[in-house]
Amino acid sequence: MPINPKDVTWIKEPEIGFWEATFLPAIAKGLRITLGHVTDYRPVTQQYPEQRPVLPQHYRGVHRLNRDEKGRVKCVACMLCATACPANCIAIEAAAAPPDWPDRDKYPAEFVLDELRCIYCGMCEEACPVDAIELTHIYDMTGESRAAMVFNKDALLGIYDKTKDNPADPVRTARGRLGPASELKNLATLGPATTVERGDRAATAPSPGVIGAPPPETRNTW
Repeated sequence: MPINPKDVTWIKEPEIGFWEATFLPAIAKGLRITLGHVTDYRPVTQQYPEQRPVLPQHYRGVHRLNRDEKGRVKCVACMLCATACPANCIAIEAAAAPPDWPDRDKYPAEFVLDELRCIYCGMCEEACPVDAIELTHIYDMTGESRAAMVFNKDALLGIYDKTKDNPADPVRTARGRLGPASELKNLATLGPATTVERGDRAATAPSPGVIGAPPPETRNTW
């Protein structure tokens, strides 16, 4: 479909005068700005490492794996952090939880996080349902090789032990032992749906007393 000429706005290129063509006004403006910075000198350079920066509370640095109240790794190997990670820098090997861990079915036998590949977006922390992984204020991490920057489960738990008492990195877990899902009780039993005939078409009705059933006052009598 052709464009209506009335919908087209033609813009005329501005004419450049003699002084604009010499660039002298632009040079004078740039020199004025430079002299303004010289006379109003405000240094922003910090003398690191003698002077440490004050980082904001929402700063995202090196990761840590949290422990629960019994000192166990809080991760339940649900793989949500690895699934949500856009950089694909998390690898988890799940294993059956020990018999003396009755509150969970799985735990991470191996948890590997590549700190060099990570983009520190915080998606793993947002996706974790049990607050097992968090980002800390540690920014000055170094390593002699790339392999040294691939942190395993013990290294990530060690960072938790190092930062848990730091006021800058408080334990932000506030959703129960294993998150809100572990605190749900007295759930209705999910039963199979039944197919019945209503008029000239089939309808699927949930069994009474199950999740998704309509209220008694609105439920039809089959």
